[in-house]
Amino acid sequence: MADPYQTLGVARNADEAAIKKAYRKLAKELHPDRNTDNPKAADRFSSVTNAYDLLSDKDKRARFDRGEIDGDGNPKAPFGFGAGGPQPGGNPFAGRAGGFRPGSGPGGAAGFDGGGDFGSIFDDLFNGGGGGFGGRRGPPPQQKGADVAYRLAVSFEDAAALRPQRVALGNGKTIELKLPPGVETGTQRRLGGQGEPGPAGPGDAIVTIEVQPHRFFTRDGDDVRLDLPVRLDEAVLGGKVKVPTVDGPVMVTVPKGSTSGRVLRLGGKGFHRAVGSGRGDQLVTLMIDLPADDAALLSFAEGWSSDRARNPRAGLGV
Repeated sequence: MADPYQTLGVARNADEAAIKKAYRKLAKELHPDRNTDNPKAADRFSSVTNAYDLLSDKDKRARFDRGEIDGDGNPKAPFGFGAGGPQPGGNPFAGRAGGFRPGSGPGGAAGFDGGGDFGSIFDDLFNGGGGGFGGRRGPPPQQKGADVAYRLAVSFEDAAALRPQRVALGNGKTIELKLPPGVETGTQRRLGGQGEPGPAGPGDAIVTIEVQPHRFFTRDGDDVRLDLPVRLDEAVLGGKVKVPTVDGPVMVTVPKGSTSGRVLRLGGKGFHRAVGSGRGDQLVTLMIDLPADDAALLSFAEGWSSDRARNPRAGLGV
């Protein structure tokens, strides 16, 4: 008689949801239809079903926790045999309606008489405590249909902004899927009742999300990074420039005298945070873009002698 908590692999204080989740997982793995080459799986499936049958019944579970019944749902000391029970030779049914008499059954067999009903006596003793002798159990609960797996490609911008996605299912339905905060490649969404049909109802659709890479945005945790090319005059003199974001382009001020590598922070233009609230930021790294073979720029650089004595690499030890 196995401990039903151990059979399902749950703690003794597990709630109904945890017990149901553990049972569904094990039942799916051990179902005989999926283990035709493993006869032991059928035995384990039966044990798992029996354990769930006991623990999902609040009364049975309470009686098991109090030690009144065993893991099969049977009373641990039926008819009073055990500590304080009847003495050898006594009649354990004495005092019951009709009593127990040797030879009173059909053909002279031992049985019950005098208005007592065999079935009702055992119903009185065992109902609500796990069934009759051996723990009467009904057939295993019917199973839901199989889950169906889908993969959904989501654009980088849609994932960052949590834009709803349209998903076409195999059953012909098209639904709108809401993306969760913190969404990333591998995030799964379960759509209840959208799987294969089954005796106990349809299974679920499990959608695995794949966030597509972007040609110039990159993700850094909840932040979005962007290398932004700027002209030499925009960096030296400063000014407003248009910058792409996951929510659309915005105007950003480039500070006067900016150098390549300077980072500008655009608050709230990143991914929605999975923990807490709000969004990450967009980090814009300025990259000065110089034209090739520009005669005026070459002439200016050749005549610009005031800065040639400065070594911008001195901090690197060279």
